[in-house]
This record gives sequence, structure tokens and C-alpha cells, in this order.
Amino acid sequence: METTKSKRAFTLAKQAGTFTLQGFHQLLWPAVCVNCGASICESDKNLCKDCWDELLACTGADYCPRCGRDASRYGLLEGVCPVCQGREIHFDRIARSGVYADALSEMVLSFKKGKTELDLVLGFLADSALQGSSFFDDIELFVPVPLHWSRRLARGYNQSQVLTKKLKHPSAGINTDLVRIRRTKFQPMMASAVQRAKNVAGAFAGRYRHNFAGRAVCLGDDIKTTGATLNECAKTLKEAGASKVFALVLAVAGQNIS
Repeated sequence: METTKSKRAFTLAKQAGTFTLQGFHQLLWPAVCVNCGASICESDKNLCKDCWDELLACTGADYCPRCGRDASRYGLLEGVCPVCQGREIHFDRIARSGVYADALSEMVLSFKKGKTELDLVLGFLADSALQGSSFFDDIELFVPVPLHWSRRLARGYNQSQVLTKKLKHPSAGINTDLVRIRRTKFQPMMASAVQRAKNVAGAFAGRYRHNFAGRAVCLGDDIKTTGATLNECAKTLKEAGASKVFALVLAVAGQNIS
């Protein structure tokens, strides 16, 4: 009996101590939204209500599993949307967190510009998209879309690789044997899908003694617009022997770009 009372008293004291420390921590280092900087509670999971509302508005809609654009499941023909009909797409399927708009677009841009603390939220979104994908069980390797070494050096990190490290999978590891061998112009500067495709043509290669032969690979990237970069990466991986290439992105932009 005395032992039970002692344990209960210890538990209550421990809880009181924890609450006191949490309150002290909140007083010295008040929690703020990692996106907009507004004050939040510790239980708000890194974002304020407004940012969560905007983010949720960007996610959850139906999309084409071939290109990632918004598409009703009832508007698909043989599993793909009308935009994909007749197009050469080298990756087999795609999963996305949402569309490139509102809070999601702000966070992706900020993340690329050095606000790496956003990896907490963006990594969660990327992993949620992965867990809900139709190809989760098929993946053998994750391959982040590479930056040219000069851009990687200037930025200090590859945002696609940072996100890929946040993904949870029971067996698939990360492989960085896909490299960018030519510094290309920034894709947002290209006005059309044709220009974007030409810009990245031949820009990627597999390292010597790569490990892609016969493997099912999942490319990881932050934004897909026309898909030119993902397409060229997938083409390179299949030429290197990959059996399947899937794509996982945070956001799909360019809903009206052809």
C-alpha cells in the first residue's frame, strides 16, 4: 500500500516538474509558427491555425497518378488524365502532397532559400504522400533530384535530399548516384514545356558503378511544374537499368502550362 502511494506521489511530482519546465521553456523561448512567425502553443505542431488552414486547402484533392495535376478520378481515361494522353512520360507514377499555392508555395520557396527549419512540416507532408502512394511497397531506392555541384555549394544543401531523409520506409535506402553533370538555367525562367525539356536534356548521369540495375526507384523533389526535370531524371535512371521509376513531390505547379 505504501509502495503504491509512493509511486503515485512520484508520478504526480514528475508531472508537475514537467509542466513547470514546459512553462519556463515557453516563457524564455515562446513557440512561433515556422512559416509566418505568429505566436503559437507548443501543441500546435509548428504552424499557426491560419497557416494550417491554408496548407490543408492545398492538399487532399484528387490528382492524376501519371502527372500529378488536379484531376477527378471520374475524368481519368485508362488511369490517366487527358493532359497525359499521347505524352512521353518516363516516370511510371507520381505522388504529391498538394498543389503549389498559398502556404505550401510560401513554405517551399522559403525552404529553398535557407529556412531549413521548415523541414519539420514539409518532411511530414512528403512522408504522408509517400505512405498514401500506390507504389510504397514497390520502392527499393530513394533518389533525390540532384543539384549541380556549384548550386549545391552556394546553397549549402540540396532541399530534395533533405526531404528524402524525412521519408519513412522499412527497407528502401537513399542513393545519390544520380548526378547533374551540366549547370542548367533556372526552370522558372523557361516559358514553355518544350523550353524546359531542352534546358535539362542530357543534364543528368549515373555515377560509375551505380546501383540502379533492376531496381524500383523513387525520385524525390520539391516542385513539379511541367515535369521536365523529373522526366529527364527518370529517363536517365531507366537507361541505367532501373526497372521502375516513381516520383514523389511536395507540390505540383503549372496546372495550366502545356
